[in-house]
Amino acid sequence: MSIAIKEVRTKRELSRWVEFPNTLYKGNEYYVPFLKSDEMATFSEKKNPAYDFCETKLLAAYKDGKMVGRIAGLINHAYNKKWGKNAIRFTRFDFIDDLEVSSKLFGAVVEWGRERGHTEIMGPIGFTDMDHEGMLVEGFDELNMSITFYNHPYYLEHMERLGLRKDVDWIEYQIQVPKEIDPKIEHLCERVMSHHGLKVVTYTDRRKLYNEAFEAFSVIDVAFSRLYGTVPLTPAVIKRAIDDYIPLVNLDYICSVKDSEDKIVGFGVMVPSIARALKKSGGKMLPFGVFRLLKALGSDNDTLEMFFVAVKPEMQSLGIPAIMMNELLKVCIRNGVRICETGPQLELNTDVQSMWKVFDKRQHRRRRCFIMEI
Repeated sequence: MSIAIKEVRTKRELSRWVEFPNTLYKGNEYYVPFLKSDEMATFSEKKNPAYDFCETKLLAAYKDGKMVGRIAGLINHAYNKKWGKNAIRFTRFDFIDDLEVSSKLFGAVVEWGRERGHTEIMGPIGFTDMDHEGMLVEGFDELNMSITFYNHPYYLEHMERLGLRKDVDWIEYQIQVPKEIDPKIEHLCERVMSHHGLKVVTYTDRRKLYNEAFEAFSVIDVAFSRLYGTVPLTPAVIKRAIDDYIPLVNLDYICSVKDSEDKIVGFGVMVPSIARALKKSGGKMLPFGVFRLLKALGSDNDTLEMFFVAVKPEMQSLGIPAIMMNELLKVCIRNGVRICETGPQLELNTDVQSMWKVFDKRQHRRRRCFIMEI
């Protein structure tokens, strides 16, 4: 029977579309599902403020009445304006190992892009830099993070046969937490803070964090503005991120660096890994998922995921990332954390990668964004 491509239009269809990877990867020990409620909200024009500058077209492939693939086409007008591009994006591209399925899904998105006058397609990449990005190309036998895509190795052959080529890669590290702080680094951090009038700020009150989070995100926005695929974070996008995460984050693993005028110049966030909790609950909050997530977010979790370390560009040469990492490592050692997983980092971003030189580490995953003229 031929492959039928249908657009996702109803909430029920969206629910099936969001849950398709759970079926595709059933029994895979390395796959980690996304939280279903988050994914449903991400593709809701009422709940995701990124729709103020984005459009999407969600498609599902069916064979014999069974869903066998999915994809989302995404036009990010803010990205095209900022970078002077004329691109359409794709994201959430999942499919069985059948070239007819992948080619028909991809072809439908390409056709939509052509109809809208676009000349290239890139992905997988989402709404903003806070969305999931990059297709896994190395590290298929590693438990995935809660903030990244997992995919079968056969996806790569499909990308090549569809005519896509590499645009950029992101790499990830697994870092072993040392048993104690290096006194030389501690002394260096103290000297830098004293010389430049800096101070480290930790948080014990969520209200204080909430009040300072908007300033912190303005630092993140500027610090990441030159990175691949980024778009300016609007106040609405920032507010959604703050409202979603602050009630849940473990305050132990958040710190900022302020200057002599009490302005935030650096902000760092690590989060206890919820990968295993999501996996056990199938990405659902009920009936027991919420309790598993809350337990995973506690201070007795020995694995952390590094969300980001951001520093104002004009101060990035002062060693502020090292100051924040030194402070967060103290907490990690105190709480018995053994492993920190970095988020995806552009392979050419040597400034970030230099932070890990002094650690026992391994580069264990790689992700790729593809591109093709259409």
